[in-house]
Amino acid sequence: MQTWDAIRARRNVRSYTDQPIEAEQLDQILEAGRRTPSSRNWQPWDFVVVTGRKELEDLATVWQGAGHIATSAATIALVTTAFETPRELAIAQYDLGQATMSIMIAAADLGIGSGHSAVGDQDLARRLLHLPADRICSYLIALGHPADRPLAPLTKINRRPFEEVVHRGHW
Repeated sequence: MQTWDAIRARRNVRSYTDQPIEAEQLDQILEAGRRTPSSRNWQPWDFVVVTGRKELEDLATVWQGAGHIATSAATIALVTTAFETPRELAIAQYDLGQATMSIMIAAADLGIGSGHSAVGDQDLARRLLHLPADRICSYLIALGHPADRPLAPLTKINRRPFEEVVHRGHW
């Protein structure tokens, strides 16, 4: 798939088949995250990949909207430092957002669906992922082959019209 097609095909997928993700594909997706630009090349992230069914089911309990994690083929936990200043946290969250999108676009390029989740229970996430005390799990990205339909560029999108969103030169 070409980049533009991957961008147009990417959608939140929360229902997956039982088909596993090939190790090479998973590594390619992780490499996309690793290569993501960050502020001052800071790279404030680590990625924990979870593929075991029991571990995925447990991880799905860290947030009320994370049920899809339990049925994913793999989930990537985006981990960062528990920053002390709001400025550092804001910069890290922006960088993690960029890594999230890189991961999701790379997955879409391979025909693999993705769905993100927040993490509400940091203590539980820290225990399940065996994180050091100074780390937090900011986001989870579930990956798997879509159960409903394969990824393809969307023709009908639920987005505000281009002309309403884009302002040229001024508001």
